[in-house]
Amino acid sequence: MPLALEAVGVSKRYGDRDALYDVDLVVRPGELHGLLGPNGAGKTTLMRVLLGLVRPDAGTVHLLGRHVESADRRVPDGVAGFVETPAFYPYLSGRKNLALLARLDGEGRDAGSGAGVNDALDAVGLSAQADHLASGYSAGMRQRLGLAAALMRSPRLLFLDEPTSSLDPAGARDVRALARRLADAGAAVVLSSHDMSEIEELCATLTFINQGCVAFSGTIDAVRALAPPRVHALHTSDDRAALGLARHRPGISAAPVAGGGLEVCGHDAVLDEYVIALGCAAIAVRTLESRTRSLESLFLQITGNADAAEVRTARAEAASGVRVPAVMS
Repeated sequence: MPLALEAVGVSKRYGDRDALYDVDLVVRPGELHGLLGPNGAGKTTLMRVLLGLVRPDAGTVHLLGRHVESADRRVPDGVAGFVETPAFYPYLSGRKNLALLARLDGEGRDAGSGAGVNDALDAVGLSAQADHLASGYSAGMRQRLGLAAALMRSPRLLFLDEPTSSLDPAGARDVRALARRLADAGAAVVLSSHDMSEIEELCATLTFINQGCVAFSGTIDAVRALAPPRVHALHTSDDRAALGLARHRPGISAAPVAGGGLEVCGHDAVLDEYVIALGCAAIAVRTLESRTRSLESLFLQITGNADAAEVRTARAEAASGVRVPAVMS
């Protein structure tokens, strides 16, 4: 089965600024792939390049197995999405906007049939407002209408740029559920978001972009494996003695916590030896809880100290085959 998306060496320059530099991105069918980065990192430019809205200066893009030439004006059938806030004709209703878009798209849609439009409106929860003028739509309703327009193409590869940014919690939940259903049905979904918890909840794979370059691309488990050892919350029968014991054991760092207990950090094997030593010293372990680092803290670690030159020139292959900048080594 071909890759849903394969971008290799994509670069885009505006004046003397590299918006994108040598970006690689691979997404497989049935995959929910998160695209993360700080403001101005190049996420939206990359989405525009992949959707054919911006011509890259270098690199190749394959969508659903088809090589997309820079001169193409149309993305392949089965590819859909929106970038930033969707725009519609304000003097038409939501329903008529979708029907018009379907007719303009021609082949690859159901040519604006009522059934196709109704199905898309139902899927995004906009049926009750479908005949209202788009000029009266809230930002969240326009976001839903943009998603409905994308669904009209029966996407096998869907690009969503901040799809829940204007939605209330119930609407955001519905969009996340829809993305999961599409992926479960075999579609690839590329989701750009500033909401780290959303990416962590939805996506198994992700790409961090920093200053136009890929800082990391791989699984969430892989990025966590690159981080320092996790912190554990430890409560014992004698925290003072436990702290003293930790200070004499290589590979273990420990610090007292306000309110009682210790924060202990060390690799699993070293931590196991420390717990055994506590028992041998007649110090009872009452609780030992692993604190999984949030995706946000890992993101800040990866992108916070990298400058453009480091990211461009100091790439290394991690043991898992994941691309990381040298500052992570």
